[in-house]
Amino acid sequence: MTLRSVVLGVGGYLPERVLTNAELAGMVDTTDEWIVQRTGIRQRHVAATGEVTSDLALAAAKAALADAGLEAADIDLIVLATATPDNTFPSTAVAVQAGLGITHGAAFDVQAVCSGFVFALATADAMLTSGRFRRALVIGAETFSRILDWTDRTTCVLFGDGAGAVVLERQEQPGTRDDRGVLTSHLRSDGRHKMKLYVDGGPSSTQTVGHLRMEGREVFRHAVGMITDVVVDAFKATGYGPDDIDWFVPHQANRRIIDASAVKLGIAAEKVVTTVDRHANTSAASIPLALSVAAAEGRLKPGNLVLLEAMGGGFTWGSVLLRW
Repeated sequence: MTLRSVVLGVGGYLPERVLTNAELAGMVDTTDEWIVQRTGIRQRHVAATGEVTSDLALAAAKAALADAGLEAADIDLIVLATATPDNTFPSTAVAVQAGLGITHGAAFDVQAVCSGFVFALATADAMLTSGRFRRALVIGAETFSRILDWTDRTTCVLFGDGAGAVVLERQEQPGTRDDRGVLTSHLRSDGRHKMKLYVDGGPSSTQTVGHLRMEGREVFRHAVGMITDVVVDAFKATGYGPDDIDWFVPHQANRRIIDASAVKLGIAAEKVVTTVDRHANTSAASIPLALSVAAAEGRLKPGNLVLLEAMGGGFTWGSVLLRW
């Protein structure tokens, strides 16, 4: 028998405010046609004044718990991925822990930008299967609207706010590739690419929050290759291949990157979950939000083989292969 981290529930939350491409065209020199053609994005959600990352994360966590049929007291680990925390410290995860009324176990943040949820899922999986914890909330939550330069048309059109969460439980499984739960995860980082996608501020460097800066063409150029190498590793580790995948849930950064990655990997277009048109790039929240949409639409079924992948600033990138 083998210990696996099995998904019991999933949930998401999006702020009420929807910002369309047409509205953005009134703010910066851009058009709906230009944005859709280059990114596939048609709208994004923006957090309200006073609505912080932990508020979004708490709502997503409650939705995931309800979907799992569990109470907050059943959770003994919270791993929250975010690049836009409420505060420098304490972690946003402990704010969620307090909001849920949990006074036991551990809660902490993971920072790997758009790869954050994949890194957080792999971290929680390692901690659950070590036998130290029983059930975990893994959350991706972002308020990227707070770090955007709204005069920079090359970046402000790309991002949105939101949160998604899954509940994981440690379970004994037979120990085969047909097990439910996380089957394999593969994480990578390469800090030489920092200046291609970064925020130009921070407590130690400028004592300010700063704004997101990106060399869009360079990020696009690296993305497909980096994404596919960790997916190939997942296939090698499990013996599965593209035809075995039921659902491919990539980071929702750009429709062209998503489509190109699926083609390069040999994954059929009808197996790709895409929400970038509705959500834009919500960084660490994009994959769990996409999972919550797929689940709500009835696409995710028990036993489905689900492939997750993401790439983010750093660069960081990674994959998780799991059976729903």
